[in-house]
Amino acid sequence: MTRFPAVADRFYPGTANALTTTVQGLFPTGHVQKKKAIAVVSPHAGYVYSGFVAGEVLNSVEIPETVILLGPNHHGQGKPVALSQSTWHMPMGDVPVEKEISTGLQTALSCIQLDETAHRYEHSLEVQIPFLQALQNNLSIVPLVISHISYPLCVEISLALAQVIAASDKEVLIVASSDMTHYESRKMAGQKDRLALDRIEQLDASGLYRTVMDHRISMCGVIPVTIALLTAVHLGAKEARVLTYTDSGEVSGDTDQVVGYAGIVIS
Repeated sequence: MTRFPAVADRFYPGTANALTTTVQGLFPTGHVQKKKAIAVVSPHAGYVYSGFVAGEVLNSVEIPETVILLGPNHHGQGKPVALSQSTWHMPMGDVPVEKEISTGLQTALSCIQLDETAHRYEHSLEVQIPFLQALQNNLSIVPLVISHISYPLCVEISLALAQVIAASDKEVLIVASSDMTHYESRKMAGQKDRLALDRIEQLDASGLYRTVMDHRISMCGVIPVTIALLTAVHLGAKEARVLTYTDSGEVSGDTDQVVGYAGIVIS
């Protein structure tokens, strides 16, 4: 099966040449000392709004051939924890799914289920892929779209991920796709997002989950980020660093109704 783009020509240019040029322009200029990371958090808005954040965080780390993509399910379609095994047909070329890890995840935990429906219209993973293609010529992915689930289930999924990653002989990067607060004033968004970012920087996944729920923070990818954080800690992470934070008002000029964007490296 083939998974076709859902948001080409909307969130990013739909032709190979234009997209390649756009992505290269979103990477920082000059030499970047790339570091090895276990996971990153990258935003998923249209490139005009959050592309510089995604470009900076993804360009700051070594991108291995295998990337596990964790994103929220914005549309509510499909299984709660939905895995795609289709080839992703993107403007810059086809991207295969890494079968060993994806099959291992299904075996490790029954709630991880094959379901292409959840992926068909979902943009949160799709917008990460062109950056990854530009940085890794031999890219393969493990795409997981996750609905709102309980914290104990996040823990179960993270244990399965850590187990399967550790058992493989592959270098793996986890990319958790999330925007931060949605459609609040810059001041309020900044305050709320700081609460969530503080928990991430403390590698406190349960604290992140509780903080987002208790303070009604509209961080759409809190579940993928919680799972990525838990998995990274299982795999030995010692640090989470917010590389950059901004909001949509920097581009739109509207600071009354912003969306926050953070780029975070977990290593």
